[in-house]
Order: sequence, then structure tokens, then C-alpha cells
Amino acid sequence: MGPLMKDYGFDMTGAIDLLILVMVSSGVFGFIYEVLFYRIDLGYFVKRGSTYGPWVPIYFFGGALFTLLVYRLKANPIAVFFSCVVVSGLLELVTGWILFEVFHTRLWDYNVEIWNWGNIGGYVCARSVMVFGAAGLLLIYMIIPLLSKPVTWINRSVMHPVCLILLGLCAADVILFALSGRKPGWRL
Repeated sequence: MGPLMKDYGFDMTGAIDLLILVMVSSGVFGFIYEVLFYRIDLGYFVKRGSTYGPWVPIYFFGGALFTLLVYRLKANPIAVFFSCVVVSGLLELVTGWILFEVFHTRLWDYNVEIWNWGNIGGYVCARSVMVFGAAGLLLIYMIIPLLSKPVTWINRSVMHPVCLILLGLCAADVILFALSGRKPGWRL
């Protein structure tokens, strides 16, 4: 959080608000990306993710990890890209493996998708991490500066509760969907 606080003059509350906005934006980006990708892959639209809302939870964590681990490298775009590739690859691999081995759930399987070269057990593939590397560049150099503006401009007594409500809404959505017993992804 230190580099964000230094670059934008945020205190810890401002940095947390920005991180929440990054997480929610990343989750929505992931939803849009996956809906469009699977439209190409399957030929029809599929509601992706394991929530009711228009976000995919693993992208929340990817956005948070990119911000917390990679943002500090922003002076070097090549390092940002490859760090995002590694971070997203490890996130997908570990998350996919735990979901399958511990919970007997498979939320994605690169074995059955198009453009799945560099596939490791269906959990991660080169195409996905390359896209996430590019998305990390977009996040670090465009989205974070854009999202920092409302955190700076809007009064903290308004911004902080709004961010906490967004985070609570996302968390409640994940929990309610998990408790519902519904299967992730359905045809639109």
C-alpha cells in the first residue's frame, strides 16, 4: 500500500478505498472478458462466474494482488507485464487446484477451451496469463490513476462508506451464491 499512498498522497483509508475500487473493477472486467471469450469459444453467451452479480471473484483477488505486489514496479512496464503473468498464473494454478482437490469443483478448465496452448492441468494456460499480463498493464497505468481521482475528489465521509458497501455487496453475493447450491455459469 505504501507506493499507492506515496504516489497519490493517500492515507491508509484512501489506499484501502482505492484497493476496493480496483478489486470491484477487476471483478467486473473479468466478467466482461469471460462472457466475451466464451461467446467466441462456445458460440453463445454464458453467464460466467460463481455469483449472481456481474463480477468474477478470482479477478477481485487478481486485481488486489497486481496492486499490492506489482504496482511498485510501475517504473518498468516489462517488469509489470511479466510480474502480472507470474502472479496471475500462480493465482489460477493454486486456486484451480485447491477448488478441484479440496472442494471437488472445477470453475474453469483450459483443457476444453480454444487457444489453450501452454496448458497446465487445465488450471492455467499461456493465453490466459498473457491476457492477464496485458490487463495488468492496463490496470497499473490507466485504471489505478483513473480510480484514484474519485478517492481524491469525493469527501471521505461519502467515499469510504460507498467503498465498504461495494465490498460488502460483492462478499454477500459470493456467500449467497455459494449457499444457494447453484452451479456457476449458465446460458444467457
